[in-house]
Order: sequence, then C-alpha cells, then structure tokens
Amino acid sequence: MTDGATTGGSAPANAHAGATASVSLPTGVDWITDPSDPRLADYVSLTDVALRRRTEPERGLYVAESEKVIRRALAAGHRPRSFLMAARWLTDLADVVTQAREDGIPVYAGDHDVIETLTGFHLHRGALAAMQRPVLPPVGELLAGARRVLVLEDIVDHTNVGACFRSAAALGVDAVLVTPRCADPLYRRSVRVSMGTVFQVPWTRIEPWPRGGAEALREHGFTVAAFALTDEAVTLDALAADPPERLALVLGTEGDGLTRHTIAAADLSVRIPMSGGVDSLNVAAACAVALWALRPGGSVPGSAATV
Repeated sequence: MTDGATTGGSAPANAHAGATASVSLPTGVDWITDPSDPRLADYVSLTDVALRRRTEPERGLYVAESEKVIRRALAAGHRPRSFLMAARWLTDLADVVTQAREDGIPVYAGDHDVIETLTGFHLHRGALAAMQRPVLPPVGELLAGARRVLVLEDIVDHTNVGACFRSAAALGVDAVLVTPRCADPLYRRSVRVSMGTVFQVPWTRIEPWPRGGAEALREHGFTVAAFALTDEAVTLDALAADPPERLALVLGTEGDGLTRHTIAAADLSVRIPMSGGVDSLNVAAACAVALWALRPGGSVPGSAATV
C-alpha cells in the first residue's frame, strides 16, 4: 500500500483537516491524504493548460469532470483509467464505483483540500475520472452518411469548442471536424462546457486543411460554406431558404476568423445579418445561430426539449 492512502473501511479522522468523524469507504476505495501520491499523476495540475494540452494526448488520456460528464463518457463506451472524488460522491456515483471495483479500476477519494492541492482548483462538481482517449475515426467514415457537418478551424478557446459541440448535438449536426491547430475537444473545460456532448457527436481531426480537406468534403457531395465577412458573402437567410442537401459549415478562430486560403477553398461565403453597429458574433454564438437556421429539414429530432 502506498503511504498516504487507506483502502476500504473508514478513513482515519486525522487524515483530513477539520474532520469530525471518520469517512466510511466501500471496499476497494482508497482514501488519499498525500497529493503527491504517484498513482494520482493523471490529475496533477489540471489548471495548467499548456502542460495538460501537451501531456494528455501524449499519454492517451483525458479528464472527465462532474457526475453527468462521467456518466456520458461511460455511456459512450470510453474506458476509465481511475476515478477521484470527494467522499459524498461515493454515494451519488455508487453504481459507477461498484462497477469500477468489479472491473479492477482504481477509485480514490479524499478531502477537498487534498484534491485541490493535487489538481489546482476546488472541485465544485465533486468527481473526476481519468479516461482513455478513444481512437479517432477516419474523416471518410464520418462523412459517409452525414448531411450536416461542422468544421472548426483553429479555434483556440476550449470554452468555445465545448459550446460549439453542445450546439452541434442539439441542432442536428452529424459530424464535427476539427483542424490540426484547433483546441482539444477532450480537454477538461471543453468537455465540461459541452455537457459531455463531445462524446455524443462523432468527430475527428481533418488533415491537411484547408487544401485537401475542402476537396475531401466536396468528394463526399458536400457544399462547403465558409462563414466570413466578404463582399461576395450571401446572407444566412438566403442560404437557409434553399440549403444544399449535404452542407459543411466552416467557422474560424476567435478574432481573425477564417484564413484567406479557407475562404478561397470554400464553395461560398456566408454572413449573419447584423444590426446595432455590430459586425460579428462570438464564434460560439455564431455557431448556434447558423446551426439553428440550417438544421436539416427545419426541425431537430426529439426537439421537445428546450435549452
């Protein structure tokens, strides 16, 4: 047994600051008191974006945060490496903990202050899971049966990436393609903002881009629509009035938008009509507006739910 951990039974009262009673642990759950425990390496410095976006893909993992996101990841068939949670979540996630123990997946529990020292932030949502990264499918596999495809070009903010995935899931997008320099959809913040829908919408990296990528879309019968403020751009209303059967919507990075090479490679440019002296929307907002206007058939299956 590694120093600083207790397995099963009760965690000693002096194992966590300010405790007034021991914590009863299910058999096979390790109580963590030492944030430097090497078994917890997957959870170190989760707020260090530069570190995590390099090391997570290298090590073949991503981190799921919150009960809802963890459950969606498991429902999508993703395999956990371990779980880390505050004590109360052992009850809320009792079925997940039981299955993990049966499968031999480590489950760690600890006080909020220990977890915060380890991860770098206060775990408001109570639970984390280190998950194995799934193998991304080939672009052609995703395009084969798709009608609406979203392409995210070089978006650098993980919040925007997550928000775009959430809109894609809600508004009938069949696949999302992310360019080589786009932020990682499986980074913790992306996953959390997407509410776990990044596990729901099929996605992959498209390379090279734009040369080669736009051609691949056209080869599969897609019209490539670049959202850009150009003199030749048609309005979103005009495109929505008579949309192509198979349509790929391309949205660009914050600030600069799409590159001139991407605009040149597209079949048409599209703009969202504005008023009030505003010329553009945040990319996540523009994504939601565009996907709503261009949703297949003008409706979304199961659309009784509201956001």
